[in-house]
Amino acid sequence: MEKPEAFDVIVVGAGASGIGVGAVLKDLGLENFAILERYQIGESFRRWPQEMNFITPSFPSHGFGHLDLNAIARKTSPAISFRREHLSGKQYAQYLEKVADYFQIPVYTGVEVQKIEPLPQCRGFLVYVPDGILKTQFLIWAAGEFQYPNLTPFPGADLCLHNSQIQSWTHLQGDEFIIIGGYESGMDAASNLVALGKRVKVLDRTGIWANPDTDPSISLSPYTLQRIEFCYSTGRLELIGNAAIEEVKTVPGGYAVYSEYNKWVSPTQPILCTGFEGSLKHIAHLFNWSEGYAGLTEEDESTITPGLFVVGPSVRHGNVIFCFIYKFRQRFAVVANAIAHRLGIDTTPLDSYRQEGMFLDDLSCCDNDCLC
Repeated sequence: MEKPEAFDVIVVGAGASGIGVGAVLKDLGLENFAILERYQIGESFRRWPQEMNFITPSFPSHGFGHLDLNAIARKTSPAISFRREHLSGKQYAQYLEKVADYFQIPVYTGVEVQKIEPLPQCRGFLVYVPDGILKTQFLIWAAGEFQYPNLTPFPGADLCLHNSQIQSWTHLQGDEFIIIGGYESGMDAASNLVALGKRVKVLDRTGIWANPDTDPSISLSPYTLQRIEFCYSTGRLELIGNAAIEEVKTVPGGYAVYSEYNKWVSPTQPILCTGFEGSLKHIAHLFNWSEGYAGLTEEDESTITPGLFVVGPSVRHGNVIFCFIYKFRQRFAVVANAIAHRLGIDTTPLDSYRQEGMFLDDLSCCDNDCLC
């Protein structure tokens, strides 16, 4: 592929956050930028299990001033594109391709970023790719999480099968399964296995299905709770809380799963639904991790590496977690605004983003309180 040697902005990753922030940069009139994707647009969504669908509903409501919850660009709607409320991963990847094509976003696929090197005196970054070295003044990290599962949460985890490694739940042989982890991916696995007539135990360290928190970043979504209620009524689902798993071992006839005081035996490989390490681990040295997550400024810029911005589900400010699309898309314009000011670009096009609720720069309003 032909690329200029230097860019104003390079975005790493062409998923929901990469394409979304790319659409904002195009709206600003920025031309000298590139999105680098090592596989295809929306690759993480393409790798979802075949039966996995979005837990956030898509619904067309533009006429009343509300953006589809799963849209990553203004005046677009997955619901309208596919006439479906809960899209599959492959359908959403197609939506992202449509957005990239419509906005003519410069995406280069099949390009793996091998190394990021900040230049001294805040003069930008060198981005190492297989066919050379690129230079950019600003770098936006949008590589996501799904392709970076947490495979080693405890000894013996390598004996298990992580849910991100499953192409279809119909491929699994056996009638009884143990799932470790009870958040969204664990409950999705349970729902699909129960639907196939399997008997399932879900082991979770807290029993998150009973968490009454109103923030779906902390508790289960209504869509998931509704599915689990139906599965539970079949008698084929058992939910076991306060089960912090410490080890998995092979035993005659299958696998033994141990907590401090209990043991469960499964004839099939336990299913790991223990979440994701995320892609930031590849450039962890460029962030301050003193609070357990990547330290970011109010503009989602690394606190120790100027010019490096983060978009997507890894963004977090205190108790405000941006791990859903409808949350992290509100920060695209914040990042784009910061870069535009430093490049001397007119930011007037971002006024419409603020009017449409896609320019969240005041986190004091992020409150999940609900009266009833």
